[in-house]
Amino acid sequence: MPATRKKTSTQISPTAAASPTALVVDDEPALRELLSVMLAGEGLSVQTAATVQEGIEVIEDSAEFGVVFLDMMLPDGEGIEVLKVIKRRLPETPVVMVTGFASKDKAVEAMRLGAYDFVEKPFNIEDVSLIARRAVERTRLIDENRYLRDELHSQYDFENIVGASERVQAAYVLAAKVANQNATVLISGESGTGKEMLARTLHYASRRADKPFVKVNCAALPEHLLEDELFGHEKGAFTDAHAQRIGRFEWAHTGTVFLDEIGEVPPAIQVKLLRVLQEREFERLGSSKTIKVDVRVLAATNRDLGKAMAAGDFREDLFYRLNVVPITLPPLRERQDDIELLAKHFIEKYNAETGRRIETISDATLSLLKQYSWPGNIRELENCIERAVILAETEIIEPRHLLLPDAPSDKPLPTLREIVAQALERAEGDEKIAAKMLRTDVKTLRAVQAGGE
Repeated sequence: MPATRKKTSTQISPTAAASPTALVVDDEPALRELLSVMLAGEGLSVQTAATVQEGIEVIEDSAEFGVVFLDMMLPDGEGIEVLKVIKRRLPETPVVMVTGFASKDKAVEAMRLGAYDFVEKPFNIEDVSLIARRAVERTRLIDENRYLRDELHSQYDFENIVGASERVQAAYVLAAKVANQNATVLISGESGTGKEMLARTLHYASRRADKPFVKVNCAALPEHLLEDELFGHEKGAFTDAHAQRIGRFEWAHTGTVFLDEIGEVPPAIQVKLLRVLQEREFERLGSSKTIKVDVRVLAATNRDLGKAMAAGDFREDLFYRLNVVPITLPPLRERQDDIELLAKHFIEKYNAETGRRIETISDATLSLLKQYSWPGNIRELENCIERAVILAETEIIEPRHLLLPDAPSDKPLPTLREIVAQALERAEGDEKIAAKMLRTDVKTLRAVQAGGE
């Protein structure tokens, strides 16, 4: 499981932001008033303007609008002049043109310039309300997607990597150097060392960051399904192919494909992957039409591909195509100096998620964490700390809270009912909050309270 240090951000989620603002630009006072009342009824705050000049001034002074209603003909010019300013300054703002019959052709021109929709006078207020709702919802979704994208960029940032060991730092310095290139990267390491975390960081640090990141687990599917997953199929390509299906490489066009567990790919599909890497082209199953794609390929493996090649299980030419930039992530047992850093990072993370206030880990706990071999690597350590944060009765995590092999158990751990009681106490009796702390539901919480274990 990847370990990242979350950046402090002042950005507000769109769901927590104030109600959106609408702008009405129209020279008829009665129409401005009608639209203002209608938009206020939809929960929007409203600004108004009566001329091209006033509309441009309002746009220039504003950060954003949920929707703009813009009259086509204004006393000092055409509404298209305002539309052009909006598209230049606030390009994602939906603009609804208000037009009379005589200017309908102008409305069509406005649509070509990027207007969201148009309404003809006299209009039905219910139709206009529906257009407004759809436009504002579109703006909300765009803002939400931008917010989530920025959150991803923040989460998968090289500055957020937790780890001071020399080998980890060397791996991420190399990754940072090639992040903005198109070079194929082969990430090696045991399960749980953070290979997917590194792949996502490479993507979000690249010029493809706003494009798709498409992961394929090559070990999760049998050969025929994996080929379909990667390349897609045409309708009728096989018995159950009732419709065309787009494969992962097409989905990822202009973005990144992450081939996880690449060492498990069957030989027949290795040939097709080699072609994609060399030519950036393929055919869907059941089609002779060649599809060109612009993708960056990242791959990861927990196998020794050198041994796989020697055994004839992995093609040498494919290996060399993948291994343009090799990066190896060390197992946790070989980076003991990072264990304390990672443990404290996960305590902070799960304090925030569960509402706990665990302050630290005891010296005995830290000693035990460093002695353990961590076969599951960072992922196992994170699960261990999450569990300990939930189980600890004090502000310090002790060895008995870890539930690791050979961990001392001088004091019995709390029962499920005791854990639920502690959660309810911390949540001041609120079952929903307590259930969220324990990552369960209220029904299960009540069942445990009633006597179930």
